[in-house]
Amino acid sequence: MLIAQMTDIHIGFAPDDKPEELNRTRFRATLRRVLDGPNRPDMLVLTGDITDNGDIESFDKTAALLAECPFPVWPMVGNHDRREALLHAFPQVRLDEGFLQYVVEQNGLRLIMLDTLDTDRHGGAFCEAREAWLTARLDEAPDTPTLIFMHHPPVVSGIDWMDPAPDEAWIQRLGAAVEGREQILAIHCGHLHRPLLATFRGIPLQVTPSVAPLVSLDLRSIDKEQPDGRDLIVAEPPCYSLHRWDGSNLVTHHERVDDWHVLAHYTGKLQPMIQDMFAERE
Repeated sequence: MLIAQMTDIHIGFAPDDKPEELNRTRFRATLRRVLDGPNRPDMLVLTGDITDNGDIESFDKTAALLAECPFPVWPMVGNHDRREALLHAFPQVRLDEGFLQYVVEQNGLRLIMLDTLDTDRHGGAFCEAREAWLTARLDEAPDTPTLIFMHHPPVVSGIDWMDPAPDEAWIQRLGAAVEGREQILAIHCGHLHRPLLATFRGIPLQVTPSVAPLVSLDLRSIDKEQPDGRDLIVAEPPCYSLHRWDGSNLVTHHERVDDWHVLAHYTGKLQPMIQDMFAERE
């Protein structure tokens, strides 16, 4: 099973007088790669910040482009989104006790989609109600391999202006809920606009890079009182992830969507090399 993940599309950001806004162009290119490339997924997970302003029009534009997907699309909210507008455009999901979180099960794998939105702040949230919900979901299937998808990564990346404080209450609460849960294979996030590998309470954690322009990789501390001219947002190519589940093992691939030159094709000339590589596995 292949699970595609896109995150931080930010449809509706600073539209200008061009025929199409930059983020929508980037989203179209990423979606075309997923649909027309060699790795057609079995589902697509959107891990938040689907829009930039949380408005119905931007959600409807996104849903219209996704309508051609021949596989299920599972959306989640980020800090730029609004739950009610998302529900309007994506009726396949619903609120659970006021939060947009749910479970998807397929091919022996369980996907738990967490709602980390706090409408009053840029950073994440994981309140007692959400903790109780996640605990109940983990308790009901302790032996089923599980992935957790969420918008905000509960780790400090070193990109100062994007990071949470390491001792934020929501991070401690989430950590207590997942610690020791051996069925959790990995946690997959967005929000950071950069690729990241880490662990959280002993669980592998990955951040998928954004579809919208990426955050500059600058690990110097930043002074909120003194602008220093550093790069903040860069026009690196849009990205997405593919999570491959074979029934026993999970691996994740990141792909940049760009115009690149193919340097080798599988022809008769390179067939001996391919045969030799397979022979080594025998």
